[in-house]
Amino acid sequence: MYKVLNKSQYAVKVLSSCEPQEVAMDDKEVARNKFLIDCKTDQQCVVGGIVALGKFDALHLGHRELVIQASKVGIPFLLSFAGIAEVLGWESRPPIVAKCDRKRVLRSWAPYCSNIVPLEYQIDFSNVRHLTPRQFVERLSKEVRVGGVVAGANYRFGYKASGDAKDLVRLCEEYGLYAYIVSPVMDKTWHGSQNGASVACNSSDLGQVSSTRVRHALAIRDMAYVAELLGRKHRLVLMPMNEKYQFAKSTIVAPKSCLLNQPPGDGEFNNCTFLLDDVTVGLCRLVIDSNSIRIELDCENLSAINLVQDGRCIGIEF
Repeated sequence: MYKVLNKSQYAVKVLSSCEPQEVAMDDKEVARNKFLIDCKTDQQCVVGGIVALGKFDALHLGHRELVIQASKVGIPFLLSFAGIAEVLGWESRPPIVAKCDRKRVLRSWAPYCSNIVPLEYQIDFSNVRHLTPRQFVERLSKEVRVGGVVAGANYRFGYKASGDAKDLVRLCEEYGLYAYIVSPVMDKTWHGSQNGASVACNSSDLGQVSSTRVRHALAIRDMAYVAELLGRKHRLVLMPMNEKYQFAKSTIVAPKSCLLNQPPGDGEFNNCTFLLDDVTVGLCRLVIDSNSIRIELDCENLSAINLVQDGRCIGIEF
């Protein structure tokens, strides 16, 4: 069986992978052949590590449980797919967690993961969608050289999602990889509906925490329910100040096009936390309508407007 590196071995491996190496392929060929699109050419970013497999849109409690299990065996990583919506023609929608905010969320998981901050890498979906389940596991084993995988019980993989969790375990055994299937983290607060609206379910929905449930809870403005599903407060992130922002004495108004992730449904929100560059400034009131977002600051926090105009990144927690 493939040996899982311990923490000290892994550190040595990462350092050695930073040494310059000659690459015979040209840039286009490298891009086509790279399994991990955000890893260097040598593809040694996750060597010996335990990778959690999934989409990880919401980084919710179920996703965290996968990483916790991975950390019990070795160095934990998240391995997700980029470009699925574009390839499959799905409707474009904002992420639940802003791209620039994902590392903060992963840092908050460290206390649950043996004080290791899990790192995240992506696979270009267009480069692997044609792979059979066996070919996918083979590339994990021989090309990326992971030590093992962790996935949820309803995980599907391979061309046309032809492989399931049982196939993953069987193939990992063949290739000498550790494999662990995690039972779903159930939504303990769900009773069939929230605020009178039913959660949209699919055939794989057995009442577990899911990104679909998070999006639904955001849409109906049930922020307490969102926090239960995420295991943290939802943070809305706005891009740094540009000419689209409008300022008054205690108010910042921005079009929704400045939002970097999914906001709750239109409405008023009191006692929100206003942050600049990840630093808490104070409380604010938020009003969201079909076109814009209006942030009303407490009088004692009016100096924050100057910092926003200096290009600080705005965050709102509910």
